[in-house]
Amino acid sequence: MDIKSIKTDADYHAALNEVETLMTAEPNTPEGEKLDVLVTLIEAYERKHYPPDLPIPLKPSNLEWNRKV
Repeated sequence: MDIKSIKTDADYHAALNEVETLMTAEPNTPEGEKLDVLVTLIEAYERKHYPPDLPIPLKPSNLEWNRKV
């Protein structure tokens, strides 16, 4: 199994392409194990480089129940 850490966007996209070729791999096979490792590395890279957007806090004046009718 030839797997290296994902350090650059090029590494990231190469890993995504490799995952695409392994999507039909059976669990507990060398290909399935490689898929598991690559997905874990990709998730770690995404958490670091593409953090989810934080929700915008609502102001009480914007809440429906706070409006005067």
